[in-house]
Amino acid sequence: MLILQAERDSLLKPLQAVTGIVERRHTLPILSNVLLENQHGQTNILATDLEIQINTVGPQSDANDFRITTNAKKLQDILRALPEGALVSLDWDKARLTLKAGKSRFNLQTLPAEDFPLMSVGEEVSAAFTLPQEAFKEMLSEVQYSMAVQDIRYYLNGLLMQTEGDQLRLVATDGHRLAFAATTIDADLPKAEVILPRKTVLELFKLLNQPSEPVTIELLNNQVRFRCNDTVIVSKVVDGKFPDYNRVIPMDNDKIFLVGRTQLLAALERAAILANEKFRGARLQIQPGLLSVTCNNNEQEEAREELEIAYQGEALEVGFNINYLMDVLRNVHADDLQLAFGDVNRSTLFTIPNNPNFKYIVMPMRI
Repeated sequence: MLILQAERDSLLKPLQAVTGIVERRHTLPILSNVLLENQHGQTNILATDLEIQINTVGPQSDANDFRITTNAKKLQDILRALPEGALVSLDWDKARLTLKAGKSRFNLQTLPAEDFPLMSVGEEVSAAFTLPQEAFKEMLSEVQYSMAVQDIRYYLNGLLMQTEGDQLRLVATDGHRLAFAATTIDADLPKAEVILPRKTVLELFKLLNQPSEPVTIELLNNQVRFRCNDTVIVSKVVDGKFPDYNRVIPMDNDKIFLVGRTQLLAALERAAILANEKFRGARLQIQPGLLSVTCNNNEQEEAREELEIAYQGEALEVGFNINYLMDVLRNVHADDLQLAFGDVNRSTLFTIPNNPNFKYIVMPMRI
């Protein structure tokens, strides 16, 4: 039975929107599959790992209603490998899905759609708001690199999202550095906070690809739902208590100066070439009129970079993980950043001049 006929990209693009969460190896083999469902001529494509579920709109179909599942990665790889503009047809016969395009033909296994486990999505919405995708993606860009990776403090392997009144705040930390971003939204929201899993944040970041379009965010019971570009993401939230980030923001660092973001990033990237591969340490030295960056390694090699700065305070030398410095400079899109140092044992604060909505705190390291 012919179930779908469409141009390659009209099937590949929605498929790519959902397959990022599909695990190749899973205790439940059917979770390696994607669900293709047609109702009244409209095809929906859905994938889940039981923690996140993504559903998006696929191409129109003239076939009778159907529900099938087939291997997500294989279907995606086949469509990618076909020529652009190719006309693709899908035929379904019992446990076989046949994909044809020109003189190419592929037979794929299917598993019963009734066995496909869907997440149970909460009905009650405790808060809902909308903002432009561009604004939300910029906020994610400013903080997501600070999330922990496989930390035993599982609540750090994600991102804190707070709402209060007309404020939306995002915070991420791995215990060594912390990033904070905030924005004002057109809403009056209850005070609430949830921790989004790392995987959800990374998938969401990829899907926010139409800057002028809105994204709607709904807080449910132990879940968050995002709607954008005909796509709906439902994610469980991390159960845990995020640390009080306000306590780690240094308020009285007195060695303050502005620096050009791209100039400092270029200097750090050059110096990092000779940084110790394991410890990635860099020494930053500030003195009147000058910021210098020094890296060395076990082979006794050394790199030194100097930048002129408008600074007339005390001299100070502090060590940092150079990757932590480069991360913020790569992900925050401001021309200049303000750096505020305290002493050798105190965290350094990065901010954007005249913008209270971004803060980045990085702890020093011994070198």
